[in-house]
Amino acid sequence: MKKSCVLAYSGGLDTSVILGWLIEQGYDVHAVYVDLGQPCEDREAILEKAKKIGAATARIVDVQDEMCRDFAFPVLQFQAKYESVYLLGTSIARPIISKECLRIASEVGASAFAHGATGKGNDQCRFQLAAEMLNPDVEIIAPWRNGVFREKFAGRTEMIEYCEAKNIPIKASRQKPYSSDENCLHISYEAGILERLDVCGLDSVEFGMCVTPQKAPDKPERATISFANGLPVTVNGEKLNAVGVVKELNKIGGRNGIGIIDVVENRFVGMKSRGVYEAPGMTLLYAAHRYVEQLTLDRDLTHLRDRLSPEVAEMVYYGFWYHAKMAALLAFIREAQKTVTGEVTLELYKGNIVVVSRSSENSLYDEGVATMEGSDAYNQDDATGFLRIQGLPLRVQAKLYRSRNKNT
Repeated sequence: MKKSCVLAYSGGLDTSVILGWLIEQGYDVHAVYVDLGQPCEDREAILEKAKKIGAATARIVDVQDEMCRDFAFPVLQFQAKYESVYLLGTSIARPIISKECLRIASEVGASAFAHGATGKGNDQCRFQLAAEMLNPDVEIIAPWRNGVFREKFAGRTEMIEYCEAKNIPIKASRQKPYSSDENCLHISYEAGILERLDVCGLDSVEFGMCVTPQKAPDKPERATISFANGLPVTVNGEKLNAVGVVKELNKIGGRNGIGIIDVVENRFVGMKSRGVYEAPGMTLLYAAHRYVEQLTLDRDLTHLRDRLSPEVAEMVYYGFWYHAKMAALLAFIREAQKTVTGEVTLELYKGNIVVVSRSSENSLYDEGVATMEGSDAYNQDDATGFLRIQGLPLRVQAKLYRSRNKNT
């Protein structure tokens, strides 16, 4: 019986080569392009390319709104950023790709799931951990972890030559040998010339969502975003679904140079890597969401969420989306965000974000209490007792230390 597998197919250099190689190994390959709102790709051309290479079937599965609503927005509610800066755009996409590929594998009777992630990167972890948590019996095919495959394709040059020999159209070239991965949340750029730390990312990358801050308009632009229960629902007064919010803010943020970062990060597998990312819409959402939270979330709940945020970022980055701990954390954030309703107006200028105004029906901010002017709402005399109680352990310790120092 002929072997059969589902391939997470992007149409890029790696998966185009892998599709051809798997067919050469005797597999019926079902190519699945999971539509995540990739802004710079021709979907029909990608399908035609898969068929031309020899895929048994090739299909597009649109999960854009689901990814934004059920994956990206809960991470946003946690204000989760890996190593305090990366908004996890690629990491968030991998578990939903795995889920859809396994669903289709069940439909077509394939027992294996193939992907194009390298043995050095994070995506192999995200794909495999998600797949095995969804189906512990699935066979994982990771060609980059196969010595025979690596011997044939020692680098990008050999892969480009393979595609040229088979007349497979690809975006990568000898002149622009860095790789990119895109969805509606962000675009990431890595490898090739970007592995050199003396190369400026802003000068080297052809961005797909953003202009650089230097090329952004000389006039500020304002954007108003509203939230209900911690979820963004309108942009500039227009009610939109989840992916609509992200895409509209991508346009607004992108033309103002918002959301470009250049980082050296710690991969799950242990090495450091350099990446350039652009995420204009999500960067605006993180900023606006935080401003609404500042009005509506209790101090202790905010601080608890902030302590959990790095934990969530690590789990998403490492690939543990379907872990029991993540399910519990997602239940927590749904409850914690119930009061996070309000509206924020931001002003954008050459990569910068400034808050102009914020409001909420659930606001805990009371100007009468907070004012430095005279007010009966807060009796400053009460602070004396408060501080005497808070300072009690300090005074006891200070007396003990003073006594010990006298005796030495």
